Amino acid sequence: MKALKLSLLAATLATSSLAMAQDKAALIKQFLELQRPGVEALARGLVEESSLPVARAGAGYLQTQVPEAKREAAGKAADAELKKYFDSAYPIVRDKAVQVAPAALTPVLEQNFSEEELRQLVAWINSPVSKKYQEVNPQLQAALAEKVVADTRTSIEPKLEQLDKAVAKALGAPAAPAGGAKAPAAAPAKK
Repeated sequence: MKALKLSLLAATLATSSLAMAQDKAALIKQFLELQRPGVEALARGLVEESSLPVARAGAGYLQTQVPEAKREAAGKAADAELKKYFDSAYPIVRDKAVQVAPAALTPVLEQNFSEEELRQLVAWINSPVSKKYQEVNPQLQAALAEKVVADTRTSIEPKLEQLDKAVAKALGAPAAPAGGAKAPAAAPAKK
């Protein structure tokens, strides 16, 4: 009889643990579904970031090597090529990010959040205040970026000019004309 009670207790505990694991797995799945827009935004950022060196080099070449009369047309043609790249690369990166997000994120979530914490996280993400925060967050980021750029411009511009000269010297290239280096523009708001 005692063995039967222990067997029943063990079976109950095993069933309870399995149910808790399934509940936690369901919460993680729900969390990942709610985070899909963020995963897609990450993919967008990765694709945009990958094309930045080409865009910057192209802009520099456009300003220094293309006759002024042809700059507008060349700039539009370059922009069209950048858009074509984005339009072809973004779906690939977005789809892969959505595909691998569960495998990449589930272990981190399982290790760092209890079932109750996941419930709270999912509830918060679904809350009106969270949705409002997500809508306002790009404005917050833009306001901060604008202020940081404005407040650091006088300190950073001389450093950028010095960097430009040092890199040009290291490469054996002619230095950009004075004032050629600019402080970083305000970063675009993340979506």
